[in-house]
Amino acid sequence: MTYILAVSGSPSHPSRTHGLLEYAAKVLQPENFHTDIISVRDIPAEVLAYGRYDSPDLEKPKALLERANGVIIATPVYKAAYTGVLKAFLDLLPQRALSGKVVLPIATGGTLAHLLSIDYALKPVLSELKARYILGGVYAVDKQIQVQPDSSLQLDEEIDQRLKEALQEFAETVSKFQPIAKELTHAS
Repeated sequence: MTYILAVSGSPSHPSRTHGLLEYAAKVLQPENFHTDIISVRDIPAEVLAYGRYDSPDLEKPKALLERANGVIIATPVYKAAYTGVLKAFLDLLPQRALSGKVVLPIATGGTLAHLLSIDYALKPVLSELKARYILGGVYAVDKQIQVQPDSSLQLDEEIDQRLKEALQEFAETVSKFQPIAKELTHAS
C-alpha cells in the first residue's frame, strides 16, 4: 500500500483546509493509498516558536514524513502567504525532508487575489526542503467550500472537479515515481 502524509497548516480546527485533506484521503483510498493527516496546530506552540528541532513532539511527524511516498500540504492563505504555524513547522524539518517525495500543495483563501500564493510563497520553501516533484497545486476560494452542520464539506462543482483531477495526477505521479525513489534512496 502506498503511504501518503497530509499536513494541515491551519491554525484552527475544524477548518476548510483540514476538511479538504479529509476529502482528499477519501478520494485516494480506493486507489490503495493510505493517508495519515497531521495538524501542525497540534504541535506545542513552544516547540514551533522556539525552534526546538530536537523536541520529542517532532519525532512522530518526522517519522511519518520519512515513511511517506507522497505529501499533501494544505494551508489557508492570509495576507498572500501560507500560515505562520506551517512556516514554523517546515523550518523544523530536516533540510532534505521532501527529497524523493511527490508533493501536492493545496491552499484556501478568501479571494482570488491570492491565487498565486502557492507558486510565489509556498513552492520556494518546499523546494528548499529538496522537493523536486511539486505538482501544480489547487487553490480554493472559501465560498467554494461550504461547511455542513455535521462538519463535512460541500464543494462547488468546479473546485470538486479540479481537486479530483489534481488528486488523480498526484496518485499517478506517486505510483510512477515510487520505484525510482526507492532505488535512489538505496543508492545513497
